[in-house]
Amino acid sequence: MLGGPADTYAAGVKEDIFEQYRPKDSDAIPASLRDPQNHWTGIGIIPLCFLTNTKFLEKNNMKAPETWNDLLDPHYKNNLQMADARTSGTATERIYSLVKVMGEDPAFAYQKKLNGNIQMYTKSGAGGAMPIATGQCASGIFYIVDALDIKQQGYPVVITYPKDGVSYGIEATGIVKNAKNMDAAKKFVDWAASKKFADFIVANKINYVPTRADVKTDNPLLDLSKINMKDVDVAWKGEKRKEYTNRWINEVIK
Repeated sequence: MLGGPADTYAAGVKEDIFEQYRPKDSDAIPASLRDPQNHWTGIGIIPLCFLTNTKFLEKNNMKAPETWNDLLDPHYKNNLQMADARTSGTATERIYSLVKVMGEDPAFAYQKKLNGNIQMYTKSGAGGAMPIATGQCASGIFYIVDALDIKQQGYPVVITYPKDGVSYGIEATGIVKNAKNMDAAKKFVDWAASKKFADFIVANKINYVPTRADVKTDNPLLDLSKINMKDVDVAWKGEKRKEYTNRWINEVIK
């Protein structure tokens, strides 16, 4: 399995879905970005960000959002698209961010207010990015990999990070338990965790921040030192995923 947030893998470990395997040459990946029992290995870091249509901002004489509360502005009423927590890891990451920034109960109270400005919750994490790009809506919250993809296509958008803090996803790879082609699976994961793969994603503008300490990206929007990053334990995310999704359904969108 390649890609998807590490908390999905962490939840799968509880159900005995993944083999234990540490890829070759993975010492360059910090231990905090790998499962301690080697069920998954991080290949990319992807913080959440705001993606906003610049024509909307100009029309309304507004600045791009800089805090979570900026999205409560009445100008955004029926003008935000972002992912649905029932179907998207981007959406659950949004919840984890808010809980770490605000505390659990205030985070869900905030999301209830935010729901008043939502035009649509999309099935996929990137689903709202193109509507923002084309002006069908104004703004939303995305992983940086999806926001940068839109920006690199030349659409009138701006990317900002919430100053009050944001968490990040760890894109991962791992081997499904009892894989029929285990030797090939191990070689695949070796490649996904390798410097060769990390160099490939940087060269091809696949906008993960490489987990490997020996590969750097020169894109300023991927400079993690400039972002108020909230470290969130992956195992905690896996434990809370279902609980928070159910709470979001029952308290935010019902």
